[in-house]
Amino acid sequence: MNSYYDVIIVGTGVAGLFTALELPDHLNILMITRDETRNSDSYLAQGGICVLKNKDDFESYYEDTMKAGRYQNNTTSVKIMIEESPSIIRKLMRYGVDFDRNKNGSLSFTREGGHSAFRILHYQDITGKAITETLLKHVESKNHITILEYTRMIDLICENNFCHGIIARNKQGNTFPIFSKETILATGGLGGIFRHSTNFPHISGDSFALALLYKIKIQDINYIQIHPTTLYSKKSGRSFLISESVRGEGAFLLNSKGERFIDELLPRDVVSAAILNQMREDDKPYVYLSVSHLPKEEILNHFPNIYRRCLEEGYDLTKDCVPITPAQHYFMGGIQTDTYAQTSCSHLYAVGETGCNGVHGANRLASNSLLESLVFSRRAAQKMETEIQHTDMPAIHIDKETIHNHYGNDQVLDETFKSLIWKEIQRKDSTFYDQWYNNGN
Repeated sequence: MNSYYDVIIVGTGVAGLFTALELPDHLNILMITRDETRNSDSYLAQGGICVLKNKDDFESYYEDTMKAGRYQNNTTSVKIMIEESPSIIRKLMRYGVDFDRNKNGSLSFTREGGHSAFRILHYQDITGKAITETLLKHVESKNHITILEYTRMIDLICENNFCHGIIARNKQGNTFPIFSKETILATGGLGGIFRHSTNFPHISGDSFALALLYKIKIQDINYIQIHPTTLYSKKSGRSFLISESVRGEGAFLLNSKGERFIDELLPRDVVSAAILNQMREDDKPYVYLSVSHLPKEEILNHFPNIYRRCLEEGYDLTKDCVPITPAQHYFMGGIQTDTYAQTSCSHLYAVGETGCNGVHGANRLASNSLLESLVFSRRAAQKMETEIQHTDMPAIHIDKETIHNHYGNDQVLDETFKSLIWKEIQRKDSTFYDQWYNNGN
């Protein structure tokens, strides 16, 4: 493989893929991912993607986003995301994303917790998969884009607050430098440092640990969202998420007596806290979710994937109450960026869940994540297209034998990175640290 690229993109979720597609075809682009290409959290997004349906909905959409974020959002970022959403949706549809439609052919909109209007587009209950697959198909058709699976970023090549590329390690254990004019971190969140998370375990915050090491600005590292409804299971591995849209369509949350105890459409942090309190009150590791009062056809049509997964655990969604428990789900903080995804380190960008432009505030509004990733990835590509014209390829020599011996194995690296992140979370928010780290993490 080459050692020099115009652009390195670390991550193959929607943020990384969309950035690659928005960059000019004359650039030589490398994309790497720590696991399989399709094992990104973007693939798992069930609910949908928000869009500004018309100008009359702007104030309502803006207020819903700000309210969910406890008014700690960056207002400029929120406005940009909302205003640019229609053009993002049009672009996705041109790429071939097939959103659900009503019988008359019009786009079908739903709503989820925290939304005051129906403004969420979806494809069944696998919207993230539909978008990611479509973007990946287009990326794979491009001759100027190379994708390497099972290749991990283990270090940044930084000098005088200027990023020149990364140090990578492949599945054979070979460690090597890759140089670039521009580097984009799109490695997702930090769910892998938690015992219970809806994220893939390998998405464990490598970018944040490296940012801490290089004193690249981090923002709101303690703003970590807990999803209220994941399928309770004694099996190990990633927690299965039961989408916000299930409650948006009328699901009930019930205690051990079969009684509702919370307004199911309140923001996620409020619902999660209520579930935790109810679990303590019931002295059980779960509460129940029920949609059995809804028409069977509606359940099977709207939530076929969720229905199948629950059935695998022995629960028929059309008849049974399903045990659910909160789990770590989304990271609102991240590497601090401006509204073009530029970090505090020159020629280093962070997009998607890895970057933090403040759009989500303290708590993300449902179905804003895919949209935010796409809007600011496109803006990153626009900025880089201009910047790269005036950037030379770095002239740095790194001895491959020296770096191979310098870094520990992946297990050592994981423990080092995990410790760095948890220490920073503890420094910022000891209450959150005590609740999550001391409970098995």
